[in-house]
Amino acid sequence: MSYEIDDSELEAIRKKRLAEMQASTTDEEQTEKIRQAEAQKQAVLRKILTVEARQRINNIKMVRPEFAEQLEMQLIQLAQTGRIKLPLDDNQLKEVLKHMQGQRKDIKIRRK
Repeated sequence: MSYEIDDSELEAIRKKRLAEMQASTTDEEQTEKIRQAEAQKQAVLRKILTVEARQRINNIKMVRPEFAEQLEMQLIQLAQTGRIKLPLDDNQLKEVLKHMQGQRKDIKIRRK
């Protein structure tokens, strides 16, 4: 009787290990997909931005990574719809940034 318990325990361990291996494979696949998507995004940005504009975005990314991500996605969408002249230089990028900053609401606190 203890022999059957050992087999069932062994089977449970095998199933658990198999599930762990499958989970790690999906994590690796997901990581690879994210890496590929990032590489594609960078390739598109190299086509639509000048070197100076890309450097400006990299500087922004160091300070505000979420904002830089939004900016990159917006620039890609603008380029795909043909709403910006390509390649986008640093001065044009500054104008886009001014426009994006204008959309943000400023919160002012007054103390009496």
